[in-house]
Amino acid sequence: MQPSANDGKELTTKVDGVDYQRIPIKTKVVMAGDDLDAIVREAAEPVLEPGDILFVTEKIVAISQGRSYPIDEIQPRKLAVTLSKYVVKTPYGIGLGMPETMEMALRECGTPRILLAAGVAAVTKAFGRKGDFYRIAGSKARGIDGPTSGTIPPYNSQVVLTPAEPDKVAARLKALFGGKADVLVVDMNDIGGNILGTTLGHKRDDEMVAILSDNPLGQGHQSTPLGVIRKAV
Repeated sequence: MQPSANDGKELTTKVDGVDYQRIPIKTKVVMAGDDLDAIVREAAEPVLEPGDILFVTEKIVAISQGRSYPIDEIQPRKLAVTLSKYVVKTPYGIGLGMPETMEMALRECGTPRILLAAGVAAVTKAFGRKGDFYRIAGSKARGIDGPTSGTIPPYNSQVVLTPAEPDKVAARLKALFGGKADVLVVDMNDIGGNILGTTLGHKRDDEMVAILSDNPLGQGHQSTPLGVIRKAV
């Protein structure tokens, strides 16, 4: 079967003069407690070739680890309600712009760090600088996903945190396929992204982000939380 791109996405991209395929892989909807290794093996084994790079969305890793929470079970403190009002909301995700996601950031990162990030961002924003909140709060805050209408149920009403030990997850999944493919755990959206876990070494993170910068797996109901990067021939 010939690989096909998700709607609105391209199957190939060129980075530094090299053409790459980004092949989406469908899976079932992953639930808390599911065997991530079994799901990834079943879905990716028929597609993977030696030398490929398998990339896995951070969301299914975190969900399988039990790091997703129904929004009606999160009770935000007053500080979370206040801080969330100052977060800029974008069409690509609510981020920490709701009390429940901000509450989880306070729990994950610690109140002092979030307050420091908010304070610095308030000052630098006045001088036209953006992004300092997440630079200081760190990847755990930046990677929190809030509920959106375009997300597959039941996660359209849940907050999903970043996965635990993503580098170890990447290494485990690489071993699962006998080392024939490297593995990335990625946090990508339609405005950019980050490499959370990798078996390539983090020195290549910028290169991998460039290859995936247009978010070939999409954001909504595609049911493609895995993909393969392959040099085009």
